[in-house]
Amino acid sequence: MPSRATYHHGDLHRALLVAAEAELIEKGIEGFTLRGVARRAGVSHAAPAHHFKDTAAMLTALAAVAAKRLTETTTRRREAAPHDPRSRFLASGAGYIDFALENPALFMLLFGSGRPDSDDPELVRHAGAAFTDLVDRIAAITGKDPLADAEGRLDVAAAWSLVHGVASLLIAGRMKSLRPTTDADRDAWLRRLIERILPD
Repeated sequence: MPSRATYHHGDLHRALLVAAEAELIEKGIEGFTLRGVARRAGVSHAAPAHHFKDTAAMLTALAAVAAKRLTETTTRRREAAPHDPRSRFLASGAGYIDFALENPALFMLLFGSGRPDSDDPELVRHAGAAFTDLVDRIAAITGKDPLADAEGRLDVAAAWSLVHGVASLLIAGRMKSLRPTTDADRDAWLRRLIERILPD
């Protein structure tokens, strides 16, 4: 456990967020406490208050970390894909599911909890970047802004709903009879699945 004396101000902020993620993974949102985070970080129970005014503020900061990580995961997938618009769209969708499966606790915090402050500027910035990526991928396929008309907005809603639903079902273990039995086949399966909602 780190010594309290080893932290600089910025280091403690980062250390608390690392500890907060571990606390969330182990205890869930309902069992999440600032005291538990402080204990994991090896600091006094009062130390988090210098960086986060309450539990909601810490969960909000952690949700911003989640949104940033989501964008990073979809970006890595997209940059590794062929550069045609459809391949990049499919890769971003697969990246969304990758993020959910690799970070189920953060996924639930970001999309399944009312605890984070949805108006927090940092959370808005990172969540907005993730949403903009989806809109941009559809715009690259259709050649127009999908938010400009009702049909385009339906394309965005359908794409988001499919990847989010698949991610949620996979996390819950509800698609065992429908998904491939080996991880090696998962990418091809995801690609074929996401292709079903590609806009014309």
